[in-house]
Amino acid sequence: MATRKTAGNATPRLPEISMETIGAHTVRVGYWPSEQPSDKRPLLFFNGIGANMELAFGLGEWIRDREIITFDMPGVGESPPAKFPYRPWMMARLARKLCDQFGMGDVDVMGVSWGGAMAQQFAFQYRNSVGKLILCATTAGMTMVPGKISAISKMADARRYTDPEYMRENFQKLYGEAADEGAGEHIENLRPPAPMGYVYQLTAFLGWSSLPFIRFLRMPTLVMAGDRDAIVPMANAHILNFALPNSRLHVVKDGGHLFLVTQAEETVSEITGFLDEPMEAMQPKSVWQQGYSAA
Repeated sequence: MATRKTAGNATPRLPEISMETIGAHTVRVGYWPSEQPSDKRPLLFFNGIGANMELAFGLGEWIRDREIITFDMPGVGESPPAKFPYRPWMMARLARKLCDQFGMGDVDVMGVSWGGAMAQQFAFQYRNSVGKLILCATTAGMTMVPGKISAISKMADARRYTDPEYMRENFQKLYGEAADEGAGEHIENLRPPAPMGYVYQLTAFLGWSSLPFIRFLRMPTLVMAGDRDAIVPMANAHILNFALPNSRLHVVKDGGHLFLVTQAEETVSEITGFLDEPMEAMQPKSVWQQGYSAA
């Protein structure tokens, strides 16, 4: 997310960074304490594939009234690579133990792209301790509607991590929108993942789909999608919004895959409004509600 604007706050809000060992994995963790005492649920954030936590520092700038926690996946950023491949449920368990380690009980969960699938997995495994769910530019897994071949082929090119000029030249083809100041900051903050770290992220979700369990995700959910996303077409957001019992869809007009970066002010305003909305005002869709009451 872009950090060039700080919602009227001049002081940068950087996370407390630590290395934490959970079972067989050691991961770099970013933790933002709330700036003032608050009874708001902490926010657990899952990043996109190959994305180091610096790309999420904008969350700390915009959302200052609650705790935030995120971490570099094994082999990404400064987290050592995993010794063996892993499955989504394993990383969800790691995330839950991290939350416990930082004294977090119930949490709200947010995920972007690859991290959106992780957020769904976490919300299913620990649904009794998840308040709200935010899914950005993501899919239901192997049942996804694929993006443009031109974008996907560029996404597989390692130069997007190592060559800033390559990223600037291909940003629009890759993500579906023109590079601006926020995109420039995003590009400068990219760190190449370890080769096996990226491979393990790619293979983690082979054969995975949230559709078999998505009806169990009854927590209020915000699905966000850019109408110009070249990697995750809008159809995927409609699938999620239709299948989730208690969701709403927000379409970012002229937004590409990285609308959280290029249209930060609009999207964060939507996110904070959703997080702050009283739970009692968020009722399930009537058709699903009737289905549950009849079950």
